[in-house]
Amino acid sequence: MTAPRNRALTPAELDRFGEELDQLRARTVASLGQRDARYIRAIIKTVRYSQLAGRVLLMAAALLGGLLVAGQPWAWVFWPVWIVGTLTLAFAKILENMELGHNVIHGQYDWLGDPQINGQTYDWDIVGTADNWRHTHNFRHHTYTNIRGLDDDVGYGLLRIFPEQKWRPFYLLQPPIAVIFALLFQWGIAIQDLKLGRWWAGKMTSAQLRRKSAPVLRKVGRQLAKDYLIFPALAGPFFLSVLLGNLVANGIRNVWTYVIIFCGHFTANAETFSKDCLKNESRGHWYLRQLRGSSNLTGGGWMNLLSGNLSHQIEHHFYPDIPANRYAEIAVEVREICVRYGQHYNTGSLPRQFGQVMWRILRHAFPSRVRKTVPLVAEAEPAPELA
Repeated sequence: MTAPRNRALTPAELDRFGEELDQLRARTVASLGQRDARYIRAIIKTVRYSQLAGRVLLMAAALLGGLLVAGQPWAWVFWPVWIVGTLTLAFAKILENMELGHNVIHGQYDWLGDPQINGQTYDWDIVGTADNWRHTHNFRHHTYTNIRGLDDDVGYGLLRIFPEQKWRPFYLLQPPIAVIFALLFQWGIAIQDLKLGRWWAGKMTSAQLRRKSAPVLRKVGRQLAKDYLIFPALAGPFFLSVLLGNLVANGIRNVWTYVIIFCGHFTANAETFSKDCLKNESRGHWYLRQLRGSSNLTGGGWMNLLSGNLSHQIEHHFYPDIPANRYAEIAVEVREICVRYGQHYNTGSLPRQFGQVMWRILRHAFPSRVRKTVPLVAEAEPAPELA
């Protein structure tokens, strides 16, 4: 695919680019108030009640399972009740993961002073710990976005998605590995900060790995007990139907999260960068790197809600600690600024963007050449020679 044309900016243009985006941030922060508080509290209630509804419906389906076993003629209602219960629970888990957990952990609502949604103490409904996520995502990914060797999200140590990544025969297996990774995405998040590759290579002792793993194992134990022991046990002899509902709901949440995150970073026009780009990196340079390494999704209100507003990944990377419900309105001005400075604003439908992601996964499983990209900063023109 041919990359859209970007223009390399001069240092002076980069400064003005950064100043305009900083000014937009300042205006948005100054306008935060009750509508943002009402929004996040409505999300909390929606998560709570949809989770309750999903679990009640799964329990009702378990009871109907008794009629199914007994051969009652109208016991077919077990299946629609079970399906609706599973989908409702999956919706609650997606909303908690994307719009509540991810955004709260970024500190987007710390200004409210509400301990229930404090970015340093909130923990979410997945097997990964929030503390590890704060390090791998909030710090490393958002600081070193798409910088090879510093951003662990570039392929997550499993996938070669960019031609700049060195090819190894292992990557021939990445199409099926990508499918498995999608189904088990929360587990990938859980182990990401453990650096198992360092332990495997002998660069970390087993004792060090045990210490790093202890909080993760405790969180895993709590999550497995809740979803696969305690709630299923309430169904008595129909334990398995509730367990399966929880398993499918978690799987749907995993795949959806994977799709949204990959569409935000690995579309055809997303770029990676070498560590050299950090030398004397200005604020405008940082914004430009975030823009070139991110992609948006179209789709309207439901897409914004179910993606945790990561449908506006560009705006999120510009302003990760601003409440995500503001991204849609900010995006209008962000796009105008990008166009004015000759920068491609990467956005598209979910099928289009994810199609590009799948193409990357398939294409770069095989050896591929590094493409030519427009530099972030224009080279200085040589001084005119004296006569």
